[in-house]
Amino acid sequence: MAGSTNSIVYLATGLAAKGHNIYMGCRVESELYQRLQGSQVHLVAMTFKGKTDTDNMKQIRDTVILYNIQLINCQSSIDRYTAIFAKWLFRLDVLVVHTRRQLPKSTGGFLQNAFYNKGADKVVAVSAQVKKALIKLGIKENKVAVIYNGTPTAKYATIDERKVDQLKNQYAINGNDVVIGSVSRFKEHNEMLQALAYIDQRLKVFLIGISKNVVDKEILQSVSQKHDIIFIEKVSNDEALHFLKLLKINILPSLMEGLSQSLLEAMALGTPVIATAALGNLDLIADEENGLLFKSKDIKGLSEAIKRLLTDKALREKLIANGKETALVKFNINNTIAGYEQLFKRMIATRQELKQN
Repeated sequence: MAGSTNSIVYLATGLAAKGHNIYMGCRVESELYQRLQGSQVHLVAMTFKGKTDTDNMKQIRDTVILYNIQLINCQSSIDRYTAIFAKWLFRLDVLVVHTRRQLPKSTGGFLQNAFYNKGADKVVAVSAQVKKALIKLGIKENKVAVIYNGTPTAKYATIDERKVDQLKNQYAINGNDVVIGSVSRFKEHNEMLQALAYIDQRLKVFLIGISKNVVDKEILQSVSQKHDIIFIEKVSNDEALHFLKLLKINILPSLMEGLSQSLLEAMALGTPVIATAALGNLDLIADEENGLLFKSKDIKGLSEAIKRLLTDKALREKLIANGKETALVKFNINNTIAGYEQLFKRMIATRQELKQN
C-alpha cells in the first residue's frame, strides 16, 4: 500500500466526517475504491486510462454537473490533466486544485508549466521542500500552498501485540536478534544494503514492500553473507504497522518523498527513524532530535547512523519521545484535514464573491 493511498483515504474520510459532500472518482479495481467502500465518501467509477482519456473527461463532466461539484482536488498525474481538459472542453464552473505528494518526476518545460499555471487554481504541496521543487520547475509561487501530510492517532490503537508475537514466531525472531528494516516501495535501498556491509553485528533486516528482484544482485549476495535479509513484497497497511513494531530502526533511503507516511507511522509507534536528507524528509526530521539524517550516497554515514541507534540508548530514547510528539501532535491528520478545509472554503468563497461582483 503506497503512502499516498493512505493519505488520500485519510483526507477524503476526514472531510466527509466533517459534513462535506465528498465524491471520489477512481478505478473500481483500485485499492482506493476498496478502502472507501462503506465509508461516508461517495464513490464514482472512473477510467483514468491516460492524460488524454476522453472518457474520463466526460466522467468528470457528468460528476461535476450531477452532484454540483464546486471543487476538484486532483491526486495523480493523470487527473491533473483530465480535470483541466474537462473544465476547458465543457466550460465547467469548478475550481481545480492539484495535490503534489512527492518530488515532481517531470522536468517541467514551458508547455507543461503553462498548462498547470493556467489550468490549476491552486497547487497543494505536502511539504515546504515539495513547494520549493515545484517553484524551481516553473510553477508560480502564488499558486502553491503547503499543507503537510498527517497521520491519524486512532489507527495506532489497533496494534495487537499478539500479532506482533505471531510475526516473531513466523520469522524465528528471538530475544537475542537485532531487527531493523524499511517499510517502503523500492527507492534507494541499494544504499541501505551497502551500508550494512560496514556493520559487523549480525542483523535481521526486513525489506517490506520490496521484491528481491529489484535490488542489485551483487550487493545483495555480498551483504547476505553478514546479515539475514528478508523480503516481504506485499502486505496490508495493518500488517505493515505490526512489522514496524518488530523493528529497532526504520530506514527510508529516498530522494523523492513529499512527506512520508512510513516515517510518520514508525515515529508514532516508537520506532526510531533514519532517512535521506532530501525533500520532505527535511520537513519531518530534525537531525538528532526526532530522527537521524544521512546524505545521499554517503554509505558509511548511513552505517554510522545505524550503529549509533543500536548502541546509544540515550539517543534512542530521545528520538522515540520526540518522534511520537512529531507524528501524533505536529503532523496529526486533523491538522491536515483542517488545512484543506480552510483552503477549499476560502477558494469557494472567493469564487462566489467574484461572481456577485
